[in-house]
Amino acid sequence: MESLLSDVTVLDLTQAVAGPYCAKLLADYGAEVIKIERPGTGDVARRIGPFPNDVPHPEKSGVFLALNTNKKSVTVNLKTETGRRILRGLVPQVDILLESYRPGVMAKWGFGFDDVRRLKPDIVVTSISSFGQWGPYRDYEMTELIAYAMGVGMHCTGVPDREPLKLAGTATLFQAGNTAAVAAIGAYFGSQADGVGQHVDYSIMEGQASSVDRNGASLMAMAYAGEPTFRRAFGRRFSVLPFGAYPCADGYAHFTSAQQAWWPIFCSMIGMPELSEDPRYTGENFQNLDLAEEIDELFLPWILSHAKREIMELCNEIAGSPINTMEDLFADPHFRQREFFVEVDHPAAGPMEYPGPPFRPAATPWKKGRAPLLGEHNEEVLTGRLGYSRTDLAKLARMGVI
Repeated sequence: MESLLSDVTVLDLTQAVAGPYCAKLLADYGAEVIKIERPGTGDVARRIGPFPNDVPHPEKSGVFLALNTNKKSVTVNLKTETGRRILRGLVPQVDILLESYRPGVMAKWGFGFDDVRRLKPDIVVTSISSFGQWGPYRDYEMTELIAYAMGVGMHCTGVPDREPLKLAGTATLFQAGNTAAVAAIGAYFGSQADGVGQHVDYSIMEGQASSVDRNGASLMAMAYAGEPTFRRAFGRRFSVLPFGAYPCADGYAHFTSAQQAWWPIFCSMIGMPELSEDPRYTGENFQNLDLAEEIDELFLPWILSHAKREIMELCNEIAGSPINTMEDLFADPHFRQREFFVEVDHPAAGPMEYPGPPFRPAATPWKKGRAPLLGEHNEEVLTGRLGYSRTDLAKLARMGVI
């Protein structure tokens, strides 16, 4: 059975996180993704842990393996004219070209959008960069921390009397890959309709600043009401109902209860149904935050005596949930029953479990496949698509081109 993007071919000239995640999403839904890597070293993500038993190995990086499922790896040294000739041969055979070089590098090598369009008029080129292809910051280097800081996210995260905080991990880069994938495939369908290719300029910084989380809400508050952004402990509490992270018997649980209709359910849950009729906490007093501490004093003994799983089952009618650890998530029966985590075997790293499909088309399945070994598909692609013989490939390898 064909997948959603079975007819799409992608040339992936990206590395690290954002670009590879973008290409992974396309590959996992059926696109043929040819990943171009540097001979000998490959994608920088191959050197990023975790590694099995903490022993670095270019074929065993958990980050690389997760971000490059279902792709083909071809090694090409684009700093050589011969390498660029190989790329010029591949461009007319693909629908989408993804790249994450610094602005100007592709044009310097003869692969600016106008150059590429002459080779394939309906091609879509998606450029993922720190600050975009033009503007005062175009040539600035950026890390995920810088994106989160400059995009207002840090100013909105943390508690009022402490320094701003960054979200753990690399959420900004995964968000960039996610959005760039949507942009690339949208532009592709447009090019199929009118036969005209286009250049998609994706700025990680702009993607972060316009995100739909607290950044976007804070920008709208400033634009529409002149209100500055703020940090508030445990988020923003709206009523006497518990709000935020609380300790429980085996970890932490989170509550975002705010609706008055949940008040009697909450009172019954903690074994105090009489509170639901107590005038001190009903009517207008329900939103009196001066009373929140009183409720927390009643709530804490209850939550400390219950485990996370119990709390989740008791809170199925109000907004309360466990704060899962990684172990909790892997063991969760809901995800296990839906077979969200999939085991994929790899010739170097062995079998490992990976997160599965973010969405499931009913008639066009998600693909389960491993990440490639470095240069694993050199012969398949360079011989099959460009006609190079094995003798040619051996010579190119000796020259350092592949």
